Amino acid sequence: MLPFHRAVEEEFSAVNKMIVNQLQSDVGLVENIGHYIVDSGGKRLRPVVVLLSALANGYKGSQHIQMAAVIEFIHTATLLHDDVVDVSALRRGRETANAQWGNAPSVLVGDFLYSRAFQMLVAIADMPIMGVIADATNVISEGEVQQMANAGNANISEDTYFEVIYRKTAKLFEASAQTGAHLAGVDQSAMADYGKHLGMAFQIVDDVLDYQGDAQSIGKNVGADLAEGKMTLPLIFARDKVDAHQRALICSAIENKSTENFSVVLEAVNTSGGIAYSLERAQMEADLAKQALEGLPNSQFKTVMSELADFSVTRPS
Repeated sequence: MLPFHRAVEEEFSAVNKMIVNQLQSDVGLVENIGHYIVDSGGKRLRPVVVLLSALANGYKGSQHIQMAAVIEFIHTATLLHDDVVDVSALRRGRETANAQWGNAPSVLVGDFLYSRAFQMLVAIADMPIMGVIADATNVISEGEVQQMANAGNANISEDTYFEVIYRKTAKLFEASAQTGAHLAGVDQSAMADYGKHLGMAFQIVDDVLDYQGDAQSIGKNVGADLAEGKMTLPLIFARDKVDAHQRALICSAIENKSTENFSVVLEAVNTSGGIAYSLERAQMEADLAKQALEGLPNSQFKTVMSELADFSVTRPS
């Protein structure tokens, strides 16, 4: 258990129990696949952000438990769908659900998790929160489509990259922090900024790990982004800094969605400073997340939220 889990240990345990209860279904395959991915060892940072945001803003009720479970269901649904779209075989160090059960069951169970999340939202019966989550899921879907449309395009800009990762990753972090603030009855803008910048930092580092980590530690195949034709920040920076020969190799690898020259591409990313630049940008986002906390009263929850921003940059996986 990580330090930010321990800060909300009782609430986090309640969230996990609610997730298990809400996975119940008359259809056995739904439960099997649902439990498989929910129990796969993820950090559950998004539900933790809901809990921390609510508690740091003085919330005393219990609906933050339900909201944290809702957020985790939405996130899990996106993972199931993403792995099908990306034809991924490994996530969090083990086979993806689509590798085990096939694409169709994975997509349909993802749909079940989305719909179960909205059933839980209806039970909370808070229209502004429903609006935040509905908007977030729509933006996430747009981000995934945009990323798919960009696959194999070696010419995308940094601006396009940041737009995509805001939509596909940071938006749900933003919604997580925002709903916690709403439950506490405080202005949501600072917490929304915190979640957005935390999510941006998290995704940039995720993209760095694809060129820096190893399959065992990061839980996915190294070079997966290259194989999927994704131009992420380390590669965009390298493309614009290296000589014409290396640039051609990078563009060819992306356009052909090939890891054949991965070692050469990796060398170009490292020697160009692509890793260092990307980590610097991630730290800038983490610093902006911490700045958004300045108006909060001092508490252990505020401290942990600041530490979580730093962790998003320094995490090994």
